[in-house]
Amino acid sequence: MAEEMEIDDSLYSRQRYMLGDSAMKRMARSNVFLSGLGGLGIEIAKNVTLAGVKRLTIHDTKAVAVSDLSSHFFVRESDISANRAVASQKRLAELNPYVTVDTWTQLFDESSTLDFLNSYQCVVLCGATEKLQCHVNDHCRHHNPPIMFISCDVRGVFSYTFCDFGDHFQVVDVNGEEPVDLFIADITKANPGVVSINDTMHSTHELETGMSVKFKEVVGMAELNGSTHVVRVLNSKQFSISDTSSYTSYQHGGIASQIKTSAYVKFNSLHQQLTQPSSSMTPDLGKMEVSAQMFVAFRALHAFAAKNGCLPQIRDNSDAMRLIQLAEELSVQVNTSGLQAVIKPNTLDHTMLRQLAYTARGTLSPLCACVGGVVAQETLKALTGKYTPISQWLFLDAAELLTGQDQLDSSNFVLRNDRYDELRVCLGEGLLQQLQSQHLFMVGCGAIGCELLKNFALLGVGVAGKITITDHDLIEKSNLNRQFLFRPHHIQKPKAEVAATSALEINPQFKVDARTDRVGPATEQDIYNDRFFQQQNMSVNALDNLEARRYMDNRCVSNQCALIDSGTMGSKGHVQVIVPHLTESYTSQQDPPDKDVPYCTLKSFPATIEHTIQWARDKFENLFVQKPQMFNKFWEVHVSPSAAVEKARGGAMLDGIVKVAKMLKSRPHKWTECVALGRVKFEKCFNHKAQILLHAFPLDTAMKDGSLFWQSPRRPPSPVKFDICDDNHLLFVITFARLHAELCGIPFTEQDCSVDVVRSIISTVVVAEFKPSSKHIETDTAAKKPDAVEVSSEVVDLSVCSLDSVSTTVSPGDLTMNHLSFEKDVDSNGHIDFITASSNLRAIMYGIEPIDRLKTKLIAGRIVPAIATTTAAVAGFQTIELIKLVMKQPIEGYRCLFMNLALPYMTLAEPQAMKQITLMPGIMYSLWDRWEVRGSPSCTLTQFMKLVQEKYKLLPSMIVFGVKMIYVPLLPGHKKRLGQTMTQLLKPAKDVIYVDLTISFQHPTDPEQDSLDGPPVRYFFK
Repeated sequence: MAEEMEIDDSLYSRQRYMLGDSAMKRMARSNVFLSGLGGLGIEIAKNVTLAGVKRLTIHDTKAVAVSDLSSHFFVRESDISANRAVASQKRLAELNPYVTVDTWTQLFDESSTLDFLNSYQCVVLCGATEKLQCHVNDHCRHHNPPIMFISCDVRGVFSYTFCDFGDHFQVVDVNGEEPVDLFIADITKANPGVVSINDTMHSTHELETGMSVKFKEVVGMAELNGSTHVVRVLNSKQFSISDTSSYTSYQHGGIASQIKTSAYVKFNSLHQQLTQPSSSMTPDLGKMEVSAQMFVAFRALHAFAAKNGCLPQIRDNSDAMRLIQLAEELSVQVNTSGLQAVIKPNTLDHTMLRQLAYTARGTLSPLCACVGGVVAQETLKALTGKYTPISQWLFLDAAELLTGQDQLDSSNFVLRNDRYDELRVCLGEGLLQQLQSQHLFMVGCGAIGCELLKNFALLGVGVAGKITITDHDLIEKSNLNRQFLFRPHHIQKPKAEVAATSALEINPQFKVDARTDRVGPATEQDIYNDRFFQQQNMSVNALDNLEARRYMDNRCVSNQCALIDSGTMGSKGHVQVIVPHLTESYTSQQDPPDKDVPYCTLKSFPATIEHTIQWARDKFENLFVQKPQMFNKFWEVHVSPSAAVEKARGGAMLDGIVKVAKMLKSRPHKWTECVALGRVKFEKCFNHKAQILLHAFPLDTAMKDGSLFWQSPRRPPSPVKFDICDDNHLLFVITFARLHAELCGIPFTEQDCSVDVVRSIISTVVVAEFKPSSKHIETDTAAKKPDAVEVSSEVVDLSVCSLDSVSTTVSPGDLTMNHLSFEKDVDSNGHIDFITASSNLRAIMYGIEPIDRLKTKLIAGRIVPAIATTTAAVAGFQTIELIKLVMKQPIEGYRCLFMNLALPYMTLAEPQAMKQITLMPGIMYSLWDRWEVRGSPSCTLTQFMKLVQEKYKLLPSMIVFGVKMIYVPLLPGHKKRLGQTMTQLLKPAKDVIYVDLTISFQHPTDPEQDSLDGPPVRYFFK
């Protein structure tokens, strides 16, 4: 991906939407040097390679050991004794054909000349000594231009990251958010002037004090147009700007567009930071002092290694005491106040220091994934200036995994010279065996799914149990940028099957049952039924849509199954751990629903480019999907025009006859006719439509209150005059003609679609003159789209006559049409080209600024931006929570993650506890509770209600099964059901032994009060 080359959108599209072309091209010109190819180093290398730098040099002097297999997913048993960098190179290079991955195996230390680093833009050190870090950092800072420097390490369950990007690092985009365009409702004439946003268009302005906005289209206070102002936020709907007291009075309209500006960050050298660290993120709200404690602890660990030539021995108390002594000495030499806590000998956390000493020779692979994702993102920031970097330290740990180890026998941690040794040091043999015996269900094998499977394979999860995975999708090329278990030769193969095979290469002991069934109501009875869920120790979501998440949450709650959910969107990610009878569930908290765009706005009064894109997307669906399907269905029922005419004249009402008659009459039979239709469609959509609106609502139209009809956010249209030399005009006609030809099975060639050929055809097309229409134009923003447009009997009669006139000339082939299926990722199919041309022409018609094809594709395709860095970090945190689930930790041991690597922001917080609902004194339930009633084949509804009352002291007043009303006393005939058996009422399938009922209960002391809602009631038929 050299500078002069175009970005390979088929590979990079999801990342491209996150980073933008400028950052992508900077990466493609950048070289990265990465030293230390252990578990952390390989994670960073994977993510950086997937991102698409020009060159990655991986450096290591160590040989592969069997213990590396627990954290290094790109070495195999056959690589043991080979150099770690050399053994990893080929598999890393396979990840991205645009990246050169080379190796360097020479030893360098604090006395070495470092000129070999001068060709790199960023240097990343993993597990280096403190002296070597300082030596390399000094070299990087003194180079002109400075070389960006990152050092990091994972020791046991503890980690640190340090960044130094020089004295004057430019951040070109501090947060990665799209700049907002705000429609204005009012601007005061004051000092300072106060701007109020139009709350019908925006729920909040999303600005922060210090940001800048530029004004345009303001009517009345025209002095503001074209000027830029720094804002001061007053509330969610208002902000102040400069003095407007001398300006003319505001009348209406106007847009305030956010202007994104660069920021500059000053970093200190590692030498300075080692004695006086300035700042650090503190992700875990329950460990406010952990950054300062870990800073001192890692400095002590470096000192221990330098003094003794090795790390502390595993669970050696004397070595732990030596580490504590070094930490006490260091604590009086450093000032940790910048890390939110002052550490002195008497405030040192001896427990944490002992834990670090005990586990320093181990490596927790999921923590490597967390840190590897973060460090890789920092590397990309260093190369591109995209997003705000860490300033300057980040400490992460998973110390909760060490809970209870003091009570374990030391034999739990004895090395066995196998692939799990580095994990055994951290977790102990007993916990490893528990992990290995798990039965786990994972839904989704995309980006997060691939990362999770890698983590599970390294940990040995399920090797003595089983992991069931499912994903119905096939692999696409765009997946390869972040779903690292897939390669180009896997394209169009099932994700689940390929992911399972690739995971087995990481750990041949892995046991995976790969399936391609959808998880949903269709598979709820036969495949992923209650029995299946009850056989699982837990479920894990690796999904990309809300509906599937909610379904999985419901199934897990229903079956008392733990669930760990996760998700990413660009640089943002979350992890939620859901534990039966401890925490709330995924659906306990719901985001507010997206605000629907009013029908009349999309139809006639668009105000933003999003409106025109949605209109174009709807137009595609209507023209090339719905209408052809309706056309085919009509002829499947009515067979032929003559048969349809006979039925219609016999008094039958034929649904769709008007549209079908029009489609049949205008159906093209050759390419020239398709082009002609496109030219006519252009005139109708982008010229006549504007004239219709202006005829109905002239520019001076006033509302009842005297205000103008055409004022912001409503924009008056201007008819677009077709220009045969305008590329966008031609693109609309050509793509319309292509897609229509595909509908009708008309062959065409690349030459047919050429500009010269199309222009020559268009020059012969006669376009009808505009005629005013009396059609009703909806202006009510509360009005919904009508289900069907009423047509008069006269119009139906004309349609019947039209069918009659062609009944002897149509062929059977004329009565079928192909229908398209919108596909955003196949650039050659013309779908996005049609939507781009349509949207931009409509935007021009309404005075909205058009956008390019890439951004149109993002919005029209509802593409979720994605990058491997966020995915890796999220999956790492998710896996740490999985280990805690196996340990059965109390609620305070779990952590939910919310992060945005762009800011950077990361919060680890205890999950919300489940809520207890009190029905009446002494009767409480939570979302995890389920009441059970056992009946018999002869049990009647009355008997069932009595059983419930006897067991739970409440009398059912309404019973519902799914969407079926079983007993609602107010409904006619329902009281007669009291004598019927539950089997008669519920009609269970042959093998069904129970059903879950939703029941409301009569208030126990006052039947006149509202009914009480209780937990689900599971009724067993026998």
